[in-house]
Amino acid sequence: MADLGDIITSKVRIKILELFFSNPDEMYHVRGVVREIKEEINAVRRELARLEKSGILKKEPRGNRVYYWPRTDHFMFGDILSVVSKMTGLGLAINSNKKIGNPSIIMFSGRFARRKERKREDDVDILIVGEVNLPELASLVRMEESKRGMEINYTVMTRDELEYRKKRRDPFLQGILAGSRVMILGDEDNLVS
Repeated sequence: MADLGDIITSKVRIKILELFFSNPDEMYHVRGVVREIKEEINAVRRELARLEKSGILKKEPRGNRVYYWPRTDHFMFGDILSVVSKMTGLGLAINSNKKIGNPSIIMFSGRFARRKERKREDDVDILIVGEVNLPELASLVRMEESKRGMEINYTVMTRDELEYRKKRRDPFLQGILAGSRVMILGDEDNLVS
């Protein structure tokens, strides 16, 4: 399985991107980043400065600390969020677990990937299409629920069921497809067309 190290050579930069894009609404000061990723402070400062200069992170001094957070208006924000979602947390757990079965599509809602609350209680966080071992998936989801401290709503359907629901313009599926999404596995065109 590929990881961010195949694309980015700096392990400190990888850890910083994973930290910030796994929690895109969080702000971190330099020492907080050092504590979280367990790297040397000078290397962290250097990478934070590079990411801020490139516009990926924004910084703001508050008192005697400088806080950093991801710029959601950066043209690469969605792409970095997608890559980090695939290569960390539940995205990595599902993609790398061979016991899960044979999913062809895995989609996280945009709110789920950004760690935001659902707008409605019945909104779906994750859609999985394909042949899936449900007990194995439930186990992975429960572990993520305990990490996040929130319930995760997920739906599993076969490819045939997906096609049937698309043809019938099923309101449940239309509601899922109408929202923002991050594709973890599969092609977005195969999901919506």
